[in-house]
Amino acid sequence: MEDHKIVQRNLALQREWYGEPLGDRVRRLVVAFNVSQAQLADVLGISAPMLSQVMSGRRAKIGNPAVLARLIMLERKILTPDVATGAPEALQRALDEVRESKPTVSRDSLPVNGDESVAYPVLRRVADRIELQQAADLLHEDFPAIADLFRRAIRAAGPPPR
Repeated sequence: MEDHKIVQRNLALQREWYGEPLGDRVRRLVVAFNVSQAQLADVLGISAPMLSQVMSGRRAKIGNPAVLARLIMLERKILTPDVATGAPEALQRALDEVRESKPTVSRDSLPVNGDESVAYPVLRRVADRIELQQAADLLHEDFPAIADLFRRAIRAAGPPPR
């Protein structure tokens, strides 16, 4: 397969697996934390050349689940008030916390093989059957996949109590 076709295939796989190309996600982190790609690679626990290959699509995936977990941790830290201010000390503290973290990835922390059923208990904790059904009805026309997810969460709970 030609290099161009391999890259296009890998980018398509990244969209499927990660929601968008990893290069886009990594570039946002580089800008948000005002670091180089090499510095970000160090924080994530991956080599700079490996990060470059993933970003460019020459590699499809991040093989180490802990690296992916750290990437997600950084994305979440962008939303925290102290990091959102852009204060250099807050940015550095967030980077240091993620670099020093030892994330564990298990079936409970990340969906495995696209097993959406892990979302059902979460949905049922935040909304009862009636609310999930109302949300599904509202979303059905514009967001049928989400509406269907809500309906599957209702069904997975079993028959309604009498």
